[in-house]
Amino acid sequence: MNTKLKDFLIPLQTQTPKAWIDAVLANFDAFLQDHADCERKASSMAMSLIYRAPNRTDIIPELIETALEEMVHFRQVYRIMEERGVQIPLETEKDPYIQQLFKLLRSQSEERMLDRLLLASIIETRGAERFRLVAENIEDEDLKAFYTMLYKSEEKHGNVFVEMALLYYNEESVMNRLHTLLHDEADIVRNLPIRAALH
Repeated sequence: MNTKLKDFLIPLQTQTPKAWIDAVLANFDAFLQDHADCERKASSMAMSLIYRAPNRTDIIPELIETALEEMVHFRQVYRIMEERGVQIPLETEKDPYIQQLFKLLRSQSEERMLDRLLLASIIETRGAERFRLVAENIEDEDLKAFYTMLYKSEEKHGNVFVEMALLYYNEESVMNRLHTLLHDEADIVRNLPIRAALH
């Protein structure tokens, strides 16, 4: 891709509260189940973007790579689950964070595609922030190393989706909309229920 955002990190407008990491560490097996599901959904999301805009050929290779990387993360989380005797649940709870974010999507097709890319960047950046909290607070050294690797990967994905947007939309439109969505996302995070889940 030609457009690069050197050292750019999505500026989240609120931080995850300490109560979240306390809940995760208190029920880490439940967190792993949700984490695996989030990686599966992230891979599916990248693939769905290809089919929503197959004419945007400049971003298809990057979307494929992102989808594959998310599936690798799913496999890694599942291996950890196997080691701990944790099964994939028969049913998964609806994610209140994602549900509320998707309500922010605008209806006009071009605007909606921009919103999808920018929300993907925000979701990845929020995931990176929370994986970093896990890495910094968990005692198991293998899990600490895994989540350190993971948060760095998710930070990169946040940049990638903004770069994709800048290939098709002017910078002012992208950054203005990103600013708006970040404020909306912060309001959602402040009101999320605390649970042993990524969101």
